[in-house]
Amino acid sequence: MDIRVLTSADIPHVQSTNITNLPENYFLKYYLYHALSWPQLSYVAVDVSRPKKTPYDPPKIVGYVLAKMEEEPVNGIQHGHITSLSVMRTHRRLGLAEKLMRQSRMRYLSHTRRVYHSERQTDLKEGFHEADARSFPLERAMVETFGAQYVSLHVRLANIAALRLYRDTLGFEVEKVESKYYADGEDAYSMKMDLTNLREALEDTYVDEGDEVGSVGKKEEGKKGGERGKKRKVRLGRVLGVGDLVEKNESRI
Repeated sequence: MDIRVLTSADIPHVQSTNITNLPENYFLKYYLYHALSWPQLSYVAVDVSRPKKTPYDPPKIVGYVLAKMEEEPVNGIQHGHITSLSVMRTHRRLGLAEKLMRQSRMRYLSHTRRVYHSERQTDLKEGFHEADARSFPLERAMVETFGAQYVSLHVRLANIAALRLYRDTLGFEVEKVESKYYADGEDAYSMKMDLTNLREALEDTYVDEGDEVGSVGKKEEGKKGGERGKKRKVRLGRVLGVGDLVEKNESRI
């Protein structure tokens, strides 16, 4: 089984998987919107056990996770959201849903090692270390790339299997119940996973690899060049779901 990043060519097959398994369905352009805006956050599970009959055979996609960043976050707090998760019935009980979620969640974290390095939190859960950070690639992308503080999702009250996966296996917590959240009138659990601990674990793995980028030659020359530069805060575009400020060096010509 191969788990990889979602591509535009996968979208028709992902939509087919969605329609087969879930009552919540989406237009093709909605999948494309995820793939283009947040390419690091959505993954597919491909069954590679059966060899292709021809080079033109499409991949056999048996599961996917569709994730994004919230473009207009509440109170300006950057966070990710799991839009949809599905695995074909023929490939369930193999741990694919958990693997897909772990892949996607870690992608919420790379930007944080730099931006939040001076804002370390003190509420790191005991026993959460670098090895745990490597086990959550989806969340890691959310934090490293987009500076996410937490990740959210919704699940039907009647979906006990999904609730156990999110709460008992992955560590999500029920925040509240949203009445008639789904189109058929069923209520939903609004669930949330705080990424502070994961961000801290990633910061602990940060290694200073030398002088600042742009410092060429001797350190004295680098210092002189640094005096001619100045730091300015730049807001990254909302189209990528990034609302954090990052520092950028601009040297005067």
